[in-house]
Amino acid sequence: MTQRRESRTQVGIVGAGPAGLVLAKLLDLAGVEAVVLEARDRGYVEARVRAGVLEAPTVELLREMGVAGRLEREGMPHTGISLRFAEAPGAPAQDHRIDFADLVGTGITVYGQQEVVKDLLADRVDDAGLPVEFGVADLALHDVDSDAPSITWTDADGADRVLHCDVIAGCDGFHGVSRPLVAPDIAERVYPFSWLGVLAKAAPTTDELVYAHHDDGFALYSMRSPEVTRLYVQVPNDTDPSDWSDARIWDALHTRLACDGFTINEGEFIEKPSVTPMRSMVASPMRRGRLFLAGDAAHIVPPTGAKGMNLAIADVRVLADAVVRALREGDDAGLAAYSDTCLRRVWRAEHFSWFMTSMLHRFDPATEGGDAFGVGLQRSQLRYTVTSRAAATSLAENYVGLPHGAV
Repeated sequence: MTQRRESRTQVGIVGAGPAGLVLAKLLDLAGVEAVVLEARDRGYVEARVRAGVLEAPTVELLREMGVAGRLEREGMPHTGISLRFAEAPGAPAQDHRIDFADLVGTGITVYGQQEVVKDLLADRVDDAGLPVEFGVADLALHDVDSDAPSITWTDADGADRVLHCDVIAGCDGFHGVSRPLVAPDIAERVYPFSWLGVLAKAAPTTDELVYAHHDDGFALYSMRSPEVTRLYVQVPNDTDPSDWSDARIWDALHTRLACDGFTINEGEFIEKPSVTPMRSMVASPMRRGRLFLAGDAAHIVPPTGAKGMNLAIADVRVLADAVVRALREGDDAGLAAYSDTCLRRVWRAEHFSWFMTSMLHRFDPATEGGDAFGVGLQRSQLRYTVTSRAAATSLAENYVGLPHGAV
């Protein structure tokens, strides 16, 4: 019988996405040991394309952590977004800029989630030589209700491993092993549409994101770099991306984003089109014993509000402070309050994401939200948002991110 290899650390982190890696860095800066375990290999983790908008508090934190060097050089600061819609049925669409800098004095930065992950891995593994175990299999969590939880897995070489910890952080997403063990109550909303997304080798024709409300459905014009655009169109939930040819995608984008003076550069798709369902989910509580959930393991937001990665990073900032207090000072108050503290921000972000999604997407005309009354409400909300400084300020404040600890 093969003997299991045993080791010990203070914090075992499951998942090497932004939440797990930011937590590991924050703990390292505080002198707390951590081991990060990831089911995928490093190449996969660094290549998976996810969110691309960093809130102002997220950028500030990455700077404080000393991992924002490449972000400062290559990130694309934005001081506003455009809401594009027709004032009345059949009228041409008009652009309305929400000026973040004027309204709230700050902005966002466009910088891909995979780029954040690359920076954090380079800092942890390449520069500091700290442990991240890739390619783990059969991972399981044990004794999370005790003061001595542990994690077992089979490593990439086929060896059986045991890691003894003081705390376990479940940063492994909705389908990971952590959330079912907490067995939280789930509050969710599934939207009756999805996003078809493409990444195109084409220079952006605008400096900021454009959110378009159109009778054919929502569209989003965004970018990842000065040479690459990220584009989305609203589609039904049962959409097969193979049914959408390149020509059909470009035609939908040109139609839905049409506005006087606006053009779209077309280019080769860098990756195959993919469909992202729109869903809101909150798991409560976010803790069981010495196991703490963070990021998608605890909450999912529709991407309209650009909150997913930012919420995950806000979670682990709270968790890092609580863990350091518990392990250094024997004060568990932060750990006890972790779930309630995080959920206040989570629900604020959920509401904002729901607001953006409901205001901008086209619902089925046969349903309450998609009938003439529902569309009239959407146009009314859009007009109010772009003509009222108070309404625009609320959108800007939520979009750029409330300061950590503010809610």
